[in-house]
Order: sequence, then C-alpha cells, then structure tokens
Amino acid sequence: MSDVVFDRGLARIRLARARAAGGRADLDADFLVARAAEDLEDRLAAVLREFPVCVDLGTPAPHVARMLARRPGTERVLRLAPLPEPGAVVADEEALPLAPASVNLVASALSLQGVNDLPGALIQARRALAPDGLLVACLLGGATLHELRQSFAAAEAETIGGVSPRVAPFADVRDLGSLLQRAGFALPVVDADPLVVRYDHVFALMRDLRAMGLTNVLAERRRAPLTRATLGRLAEIYAARYADPDGRVRATFELVWLTGWAPHESQQKPLRPGSAAVRLADALGTREISAGEKAGPG
Repeated sequence: MSDVVFDRGLARIRLARARAAGGRADLDADFLVARAAEDLEDRLAAVLREFPVCVDLGTPAPHVARMLARRPGTERVLRLAPLPEPGAVVADEEALPLAPASVNLVASALSLQGVNDLPGALIQARRALAPDGLLVACLLGGATLHELRQSFAAAEAETIGGVSPRVAPFADVRDLGSLLQRAGFALPVVDADPLVVRYDHVFALMRDLRAMGLTNVLAERRRAPLTRATLGRLAEIYAARYADPDGRVRATFELVWLTGWAPHESQQKPLRPGSAAVRLADALGTREISAGEKAGPG
C-alpha cells in the first residue's frame, strides 16, 4: 500500500489558483488562517520568554509571520511558504531547509494536516530547534468537515452505488500526542478547539473551501466529475441533517494545537518510580490495603 495520501503537487496548484482568483468582495478566504494566527498570538503571550529566531512553517498566508515579527524579542522571522511570495523561502514541510539547533521557535498554522509524513515533519522541526526551543502548530483534526464527509458518502451511495474519498482523513487528537513524543519533544501538549461556521447552504461551504485551496487532493480521489444528481442529493442530505432552525447549515473545523519543547536540562522531569516521599494513602487520609487483603465495609 502506498504511503502517499495527498497529491502535494496538486495541493500547491489548487492553492495558487485560489490566490490568483483573489476571492470575492464578501469572502475572506483566509478566515481560518487568521483565526489560527490570533489564537497562536494568545498562546505565545502566556509564555514568559523571548524567541529571537522564529520560523513560520508552511502557513498558507503570512498572518503568522507578521504576528511573530511584532513580538518583543524577535530578531528574525523566516517564513517557509508553500508558494513564492516576497520575503519568503519556498519550502516543503517534509524537507526543511533548516540547520540543526538553529531556531528558537517553530510556528505553523493549518499546514501540517496536508503532509504525507507527519512524524517525519515533526522530527525535522524538533532537530531545527535549539535546546529549550518551542514548537506550536495548529492543524485540522479528525472532526473537521465531518458533516460534509458523511453527507457525501450518503449521496454517492444513493446515486452511483459506491463511495469515493472526498474529504481528507485528518489526524485524530488522541494520536497526535504520541507523535510529539516519538519526535523527541519534551512536555508535549495537544488540545482541540472546534470551530463551527454557518452557511446558507452546502455549496457556499464548498465555495469557501475552493477559495482557501482546500479542495480534494487525495491521491486516491475519484477522477470522474460529480454528477448533478449526486450534488443535488448532497445538498438535500446536508440540509436535512445539519441545518439550524433558521435554515442555515453548520460546518465544523477542528483546530488541533500541538505544543512541544526541545529537551533542555532546566525543564521539569517526572520523578523516578518509587521516589515519592509521601504515600498516596497518607495524602488521601485513608488506609492502604495490601495485595490480597479484602476491603471491609466503610
């Protein structure tokens, strides 16, 4: 079985096409990236230290790089962008052009969910960080667009008698913490922030996804175009399952945050087993029951 899940060349073409289109006057095609950049700024504000050399890793728009440049103590921001843009270096998240221990902060927003080798990308980011350097990354999680995924599956099953992959298999929150540990990060933390966006109908959602360059780039996607019957049934199923009382439909974007530090001797470390100075039973004010002893009443 191939390890290639995403056609990354096609993903860059779709993103370039979306940028060239420029969006409509009533559409902010970068609203997800802007939201992630704002949340990232809030998270970094709680970290009471400075990061002289920062990297914006693959964020589709320059919101994160601009935010990092405003932070006190920032001396240099290197933007590794998916497409050519002024002041940025075009780079692939799976082949980082960074020397070992050369940066203090790696930040990324809504990019890493589209790589084929996420463990490898995290390992490279870890190697690029100097000791006590920080990774903060936001990526789309497994609950993202579950409404669209399920509606597509039902519509295709009814109209063409089969189901093809239409929405990417984003990573599950429970798996991402172990990936950070495997990549060598200390003090790993993973949390999710579901964002529900409402639309007039499912086609408005699909228009937004196209404007953000987030259309289907799965390597095993169905090449035949969608039929009018499938699209019509999709709209009916989506509205029936996910419409609010006012008729507008919901779409979920699960923003998953990964935080990890490059190991350093100053960081907190777990105690060795058996090294505790106080017994748990004493701390709880109860009697310890030995192995094989039955607990009595009360």
